[in-house]
Amino acid sequence: MARDGTLKGLSKEWTLMGSLTASGLPAAIYALQNSLLQISYRSLDSLTFSILNQTKIFFTAFFTFIILRQKQSIQQLGALCLLIMAAVLLSVGEGSNKGSSASNSDQVVFYGIIPVLVASVLSGLASSLCQWASQVKKHSSYLMTVEMSIVGSLCLLVSTLKSPDGEAIKKYGFFHGWTALTLVPVISNALGGILVGLVTSHAGGVRKGFVIVSALLVTALLQFAFEGKPPTSYCLVALPLVMSSISLYQKYPYLDKKKKKKKKV
Repeated sequence: MARDGTLKGLSKEWTLMGSLTASGLPAAIYALQNSLLQISYRSLDSLTFSILNQTKIFFTAFFTFIILRQKQSIQQLGALCLLIMAAVLLSVGEGSNKGSSASNSDQVVFYGIIPVLVASVLSGLASSLCQWASQVKKHSSYLMTVEMSIVGSLCLLVSTLKSPDGEAIKKYGFFHGWTALTLVPVISNALGGILVGLVTSHAGGVRKGFVIVSALLVTALLQFAFEGKPPTSYCLVALPLVMSSISLYQKYPYLDKKKKKKKKV
């Protein structure tokens, strides 16, 4: 911000209400989303979780249309239908797994499937609000990153005050139970967020789509390698549906006919 000159006018332009509107609301939503994802991790295998987590593409498309009036192409609408089909298939399949007891099936549904789907809805809403703040309100992306980090951290700290995790932190300390392996998902998530931004800005959305598809395949392979757990029949059917959905959605973006005519002229 100092380099591009926006830091100088920050004291005059910045307002608390503007900051809360642009960054506060999506930061709080993302904080809640992350909490729901942590709950879901415990009840779902990694591949099922990754596939269901991709439904955030559908909800992002829905909220960007509601908030920004951003339309979708026919191919993209078809891709979103494939994605929902995969989510329904997995939800029904995992929830009615014959190899598990009724109580375990209920746990998978209420503590695995429902939290990750609600988190996907929240992710789509927060993503659309961030896009609205940057495109419509012209809020600085650098400033928004700082604001969202502060608000999100405060929300998570407040949520731990009366929770079992908060009591455990007070009793044993923040890093109790951490091992060297704990750093792997922490660092991977941090680097992943940076790399996704770089891929999107330098390689484009289409290639980003292929990266997401390949990530699902890697998840399936790693799950089998580390846990010795092959994908279920429901996952094997849902995986190509999700892969096809992501590829179609990224490959055929909506093109405004008016803008297309102007380019030809």
